[in-house]
Amino acid sequence: MGRMTSRRRVLRVRDGVQTARPDTLTVEEPLEIRVAGKALSITMRTPGDDFDLAAGFLVGEGVVRAAADLHSIRYCAGATADGGNTYNVLDVVLAAGVAPPDASVERNFYTTSSCGLCGKASLDAVRTTVTWPIEDDPFGTDPGTLARMPDELRAAQRVFDRTGGLHAAGLFDADGKLLCLREDVGRHNAVDKVVGWATRDGRLPLSGTALMVSGRASFELVQKAAMAGIPLLAAVSAPSSLAVDLAGELGLTLVGFLRGTSMNVYTRPDRLGLQPN
Repeated sequence: MGRMTSRRRVLRVRDGVQTARPDTLTVEEPLEIRVAGKALSITMRTPGDDFDLAAGFLVGEGVVRAAADLHSIRYCAGATADGGNTYNVLDVVLAAGVAPPDASVERNFYTTSSCGLCGKASLDAVRTTVTWPIEDDPFGTDPGTLARMPDELRAAQRVFDRTGGLHAAGLFDADGKLLCLREDVGRHNAVDKVVGWATRDGRLPLSGTALMVSGRASFELVQKAAMAGIPLLAAVSAPSSLAVDLAGELGLTLVGFLRGTSMNVYTRPDRLGLQPN
């Protein structure tokens, strides 16, 4: 529900010449996620795959571990004063026996499209307990296969071609086959949409897979990958120091600056057939 792109008038200036023309922009709108009617989080996202986004978000928080943990996800009707539906409010009903989110993981108000951790009620809630340990995951691939993933990711970004303003997250198998791609204005949302797709399709844990993201590798993205059981995270840009520390602690292979045949391998190079320094 909702459009991923929108048209706006823009004044283009090139070589001193002004031209009025329409431009295609990425849509950014709030999504409120509720659990059993209680507001849990508001995130700025690109509409589309909202059910996956909600499911993946709850996996990252340690609330959901399988499709069976979800009873239902639905858009809340009457989200506007006149009774219309903006499709910007979701309510998740957990299956019987599934514990609701702990108050410590509730967002104070909202998360921005650039940082899914903004508004955490407590820093102690950041290091979520990993459901499936990945240190001993036997996943293995080679640098050549990994090097092809950015081009595969870029080629599958349909909305980016029209706007130039979306992040992407792609799930690959060890042979470099793209299993799922999601786009969003927020890096963390794109990852949540991939994880949510896998959750609702009964694929968790995602052992034997690699997650490729179009931006940088933050602490939160390492955590989200680990919570879904993904043993390798690769990014086209830089990781943060905390992301490297967490990846090392969890036994996750973290690759940054993956561009062409060049890459930096920060942790667990053995999964790529490489020797540590």
